[in-house]
Amino acid sequence: MSEIRAGVEAARDLDDLYAVFAEGRLTAGWHKKRPSLWREPRTEFRPNRWRYADAAAAMDKAGEWMSTEDAERRNLLMFNPVGDNDYDTVRTIVTAYQMIQPGEYARSHRHTANAMRLILDGEEGVYTVVDGVKLPMRPGDFLLTPNWAWHSHYNEGTAKAYWIDFLDVPLVHRLEPMFAENLAAVHQTVEAEPDPETCPLVFTRARVVAEMAGQPVRPGGGRRLVLPTQGHVPTLSVTYVELPAGASDAAGRSTASRIFAATSGAGVARLGDGAFDWTRGDVFCLPSWHDFEIRATSDALLVEVSDEPTLRLLGFLREEPLVR
Repeated sequence: MSEIRAGVEAARDLDDLYAVFAEGRLTAGWHKKRPSLWREPRTEFRPNRWRYADAAAAMDKAGEWMSTEDAERRNLLMFNPVGDNDYDTVRTIVTAYQMIQPGEYARSHRHTANAMRLILDGEEGVYTVVDGVKLPMRPGDFLLTPNWAWHSHYNEGTAKAYWIDFLDVPLVHRLEPMFAENLAAVHQTVEAEPDPETCPLVFTRARVVAEMAGQPVRPGGGRRLVLPTQGHVPTLSVTYVELPAGASDAAGRSTASRIFAATSGAGVARLGDGAFDWTRGDVFCLPSWHDFEIRATSDALLVEVSDEPTLRLLGFLREEPLVR
């Protein structure tokens, strides 16, 4: 007879039985330490905002002592202060500021996580190479790096370049199919240099602004444009939000999590029970099951990155109207 079976036979009450269950790595469903089901979503993640000016100054200072050869990527992760978390911005997405100095090359690597980049500042001569395709990193452009694509960044110009990274690394961590490797050759061979206006991995600011003009005006006075990124990054959606001064964009609670980055303008954001002001380059996050309202105090263009496609595909997307 097994030890578990012997313990079951010897048990004189439920407390004895619970001890036997624990030895056998079993939990009585009626006697759990914590609930496993609840009436509606709940999360420890909270709305937060990060300042571009602060991050840029910090990366500049770090750049005095640390090169891309030392760190591979000179980036600052925007983490949500939940427990011992020092990585995830929201449950499924990590966001980071990154800077590269003139003459630097951030070596080639690849990973199963998808990556996307919103370019904030830089001059001519800054590039990313994605599977041999050389793409300029120009202010206002949005670039895609699909999973398992080799990618590297370099700066042949004379000024520092700054951008925001969005990756679904936390989602990959939770599902556990993470693979990553460095390219032995360090530098990729450039095989193509397409026109950014027609390359499917690039959404130029000029293209976004032109297509936004054809979108309907929403109740708050703004417009929204969803980029066709799903063929390359199926886990996340990318939406541009245009808000003239005084206009607003709002939505009720959703099981999807969102991260916003301001490419221009300034304003205020009510995120759940919190409120933050924001300006160009700032980032703020809205974890699952929080409502929001964003208002522009000057003409603004923002980017919203969301895990909505993943939740929709899995049948987990739930939304409710905004209650004012």
